[in-house]
Amino acid sequence: MSGRRFWRRRAAIPVSELGRGSRVRYALVLILVVIVGVYFGFTKHIPFKHGFQLKAQFNSAVNIHSKSPVRVAGVDVGKVAGIKRDGNTGLVTMEIEGRGLPIHSDATVKIRPRIFLEGNWFVELQPGSPSAKTVSSGYTIPTTQTADPVQLDQVLNALNTDTRANLQKFLIYYGEGLTKHPDASEDAEQLPEVRGINAAEALNKTYRRSPEALRGGAIINQAITGTESHDFSKLIASVGKVTSALNVHEQQLGELIVNFNTFFAAFAAQRAPLRATVHELPTSLRGISRGLTALGRSFPPTRAFAKDILPGVKATPETVAAALPWIEQVRLSLQPSELGGVAKALGEATPSLAKLSGEQVPVFKQTEAFNKCLTKVIYPAGNVKLQDGTSTSGVENYKEFWYSLVGLSGIGQSFDGNGPYTKFLVGNSGQTLKSRKATLPGKKLDGLELLARSPLPPQGTRPAFPAEEPTYQPLVPCATQSLPDFNGPLSNGPADGTK
Repeated sequence: MSGRRFWRRRAAIPVSELGRGSRVRYALVLILVVIVGVYFGFTKHIPFKHGFQLKAQFNSAVNIHSKSPVRVAGVDVGKVAGIKRDGNTGLVTMEIEGRGLPIHSDATVKIRPRIFLEGNWFVELQPGSPSAKTVSSGYTIPTTQTADPVQLDQVLNALNTDTRANLQKFLIYYGEGLTKHPDASEDAEQLPEVRGINAAEALNKTYRRSPEALRGGAIINQAITGTESHDFSKLIASVGKVTSALNVHEQQLGELIVNFNTFFAAFAAQRAPLRATVHELPTSLRGISRGLTALGRSFPPTRAFAKDILPGVKATPETVAAALPWIEQVRLSLQPSELGGVAKALGEATPSLAKLSGEQVPVFKQTEAFNKCLTKVIYPAGNVKLQDGTSTSGVENYKEFWYSLVGLSGIGQSFDGNGPYTKFLVGNSGQTLKSRKATLPGKKLDGLELLARSPLPPQGTRPAFPAEEPTYQPLVPCATQSLPDFNGPLSNGPADGTK
């Protein structure tokens, strides 16, 4: 009985009231859907869900900020979600994506600059070794497994007084070695052409023979590349095999070095015969001397360069003093825990990247064909201004399309108790219109004529209805097809479609 009374009361409610309540509910649901869509469109983040969170303690986190990227081997796998002070350390909270997991208990985190020494910063994450325990979301990496970036002032502080003094002594002794004249006993052991001159003058004389030697070196370099394709790559592969074999036979390699020491010790024991042999070498090296002389004649700018570089040599102590801290940092950065590890990871990823590049070639070809279709056909067709007599808008047809959508939206958004203001009336009187036989392969309407009723006689078709259906050519590239003439003779046709 209660169910009957409910339906009786609902039947007593006016139809207009029922419609008004439904529209309000529909409007509320629509507003909720729009809010959710806008939120996802701008944030791309699921609310109340933070994913995998990883925390790390740093002695100094002043260089990092919220939304800074988190990278593994140069690939972004997350971002910094927040930074706060935790006692004497900075606690950085990071949100890690699925491709950056799993993370192990021996993972390390470092703050690194995107530009060498100075610039924007990112967090470099080493997930750790697979043998270590896998951590869960919210795990905190201690300061013993984190590292702060090296600042420029720290690099310069490494150049202390002792280092500068050693560099000064080195340059002084090096200059004395270049400018000191040999005594009689030292001069007697030298070749005739360099007797009586110091080391710097002897080095200058070598430049006279350099052009011919460089020419010979160029011939050698060209010969190394081989005469057939892939000769040089085969040489590198062979060198790799030899190096691998030497690495495997480490003990034999050590014995080889010991034998080399014995060999050169034997040479040192025969100094007098070797000295006599060296004195005989000028006779057999006269041809080489003539070649080096020709090289000297073809290399005059080198002498001018040697003179012009003297001011730079004088400034070398200050340059070396400033470069030593940088060299030390470069040496440290090349260790396996720094750039050495990145280089190893890049080496392991190179075959996969090469395979990926090869597989992307067909995609690039299709993308190129699609871009050509856009630039040669679709965009020019959309920019055409359609001529429609008194109804001509004077704007491009792609704008007319959006104008029509805006117009339909505008006329359909207002309504009253009877529904939307815009009404569409469909009548069943007037003239009967008959279409050509439908061409819908595999459909029930294939080969049938469609009928319709129109209260007013049709004035024409736009564009003109062709007498025959155009040939469908799906394999012809879009970019090679001609642009339709929207305002040409076929832009308007008779109502019966006979044109």
